[in-house]
Amino acid sequence: MDIQALTAFIAVAEHKSFSLAADQLHLTQPAISKRIKGLEGQLNNPLFERHNRSLSLTNTGQALLPKAKEIVQLVNDTQLSMRNMNHKVEGSLKLGTSHHIGLHRLPPFLKSFVSQFPLAELNLSFMGSESAYQAVAQRQVELALTTLESVNGNFAPEGMVSEVLWHDKMVFVCAKEHPLQLVSKVTLADLSKFPAILPESNTFTFQLIQNTFKQRNLQLNNPMPTNYLETIKMLASVGLGWSLLPESMIEKADSSALIVLKVEDISLTRPLGFLYLQGRTLSNAAKAFIALIKNRQNNF
Repeated sequence: MDIQALTAFIAVAEHKSFSLAADQLHLTQPAISKRIKGLEGQLNNPLFERHNRSLSLTNTGQALLPKAKEIVQLVNDTQLSMRNMNHKVEGSLKLGTSHHIGLHRLPPFLKSFVSQFPLAELNLSFMGSESAYQAVAQRQVELALTTLESVNGNFAPEGMVSEVLWHDKMVFVCAKEHPLQLVSKVTLADLSKFPAILPESNTFTFQLIQNTFKQRNLQLNNPMPTNYLETIKMLASVGLGWSLLPESMIEKADSSALIVLKVEDISLTRPLGFLYLQGRTLSNAAKAFIALIKNRQNNF
């Protein structure tokens, strides 16, 4: 079977569209159709059922899809292993990162990487932490830097590798004019009486604070969720609610608008680190980036 045909088949199956698959692979729609038709001829069976405005896989297509992915991944990994033998740090590195890490943690590492490895092409995608896990699993990115989810003490699900780089201290904040700033010893019960400006409920950061409240049998009032921490910081600074933010985001310049609340007996951190697919052959560029960030961490 032709690898290009299998790649086209996978793209059409994932997008359920010949035109979208063509866009992804930078081909014309007739070229995609020709590859699929050739594959169907080899198998002597149709791979897709064409409906008025959609596509679905036939039984043959459903059976072929996981095998096609295995074949394409094996060929890609083999090609990469051969290229890695020249020990040159070159080619594209698809890197996923959360907005917070990308803005507040990564800049010095990105600068060093670009300076040290000019032949490498850095392809940076900003995404939520939850999307980063999915992007790694689907091989859309080679390496992700994100908030790590702890499951039974492990920071990576089965089939993935992770390592914690930073323990991000989280602090409770509110506007200087907020009623909470008048409370001398703030408790979670005090916080539960006021609206909170927090990320959406499917995020790791929200689950961290929600679990903390549940342990005290308290409810969160989160009427205006948003996944952008910079937006959350702004909304909290104008008095729309209290929030939980990384301490690294709170600068001296913010003291005119935000105050840090000392909440009794509560200390929260979230693990930040990198994540990649176990068993996947990493490019020399990915290996170099991991080594760079770990070496600089060890020097601080």
